Amino acid sequence: MVARPALRVASPERVVRGDTLRRRCPRCPRASRLPVTKEDPVFYWLLKYVLLGPWLRLLFRPYVEGVEHVPAEGAAIIASNHLSFSDSIFMPLMVPRRVTFLAKQEYFTGRGLKGWLTRMFFTGAGQVPIDRASGSAAKAALETGKRILAEGHLLGIYPEGTRSPDGRLYRGKTGVARMALEAGVPVIPVAMIGTREVQPIGKKLPRIRRIGIRFGPALDFSRYDGLAGDRFVERSMTDEIMYELMQLSGQEYVDLYAAKVKAQIAAGGRVGLPDAAEITDADRPARAPVERAS
Repeated sequence: MVARPALRVASPERVVRGDTLRRRCPRCPRASRLPVTKEDPVFYWLLKYVLLGPWLRLLFRPYVEGVEHVPAEGAAIIASNHLSFSDSIFMPLMVPRRVTFLAKQEYFTGRGLKGWLTRMFFTGAGQVPIDRASGSAAKAALETGKRILAEGHLLGIYPEGTRSPDGRLYRGKTGVARMALEAGVPVIPVAMIGTREVQPIGKKLPRIRRIGIRFGPALDFSRYDGLAGDRFVERSMTDEIMYELMQLSGQEYVDLYAAKVKAQIAAGGRVGLPDAAEITDADRPARAPVERAS
């Protein structure tokens, strides 16, 4: 059985213990400012360096740490915590290369002037539409992500799958691990700092305050080559990524899916433990029993 990294969790959620596996990617070249190529959408670079980027830098004064961990060329996954709608704007702003995110299709299907402006903005910001409501949404996202990586680009992913409902770090979905294994690329963890205070969920207008972006060293999962589809391996990899995000962000970790917590909050129910039927052998801690609330 593959050991899982230790994660700090909040009571009454179950504790995950295990050996921490954190291997870096020694061959990833350091980032440098790259010239615009003919393949790069012009509107993306106009937004980044002319229309929007300079104003965001002036107003929010974002600071960045560890951007040298982003490779200057070649494909990689950038895995981020997700606190705010603005995460997908500020992080690409501070990376010299273009970063492509997978976004829900609703952003691209609006009508009228507002729909056209929204579609233009998200397209220009490097977003690719995914129909999350379809039964094959996960497969479509995986195939689209693999295509982007096969073209040598940077792919931005939020392993939590949705924004945190309360600022804590939630359990990662294993799609990021499957994509990293099938594409054979490193994963670069990045923590967004302060974006929840800038634009909380439900707020359309941001508050003016400083935010931060903190990149960690690339994680090399080549030791798992050929094991795509193994749920134990993919869960271990995902937990390793979430451990790095916890270390970088300083967030409290909750071993529940954020989407389920949001559903419980919306239904007025108690936010608690996963149902017993939802826990599989791959989900159980490697060296400790599941702890339940009394």
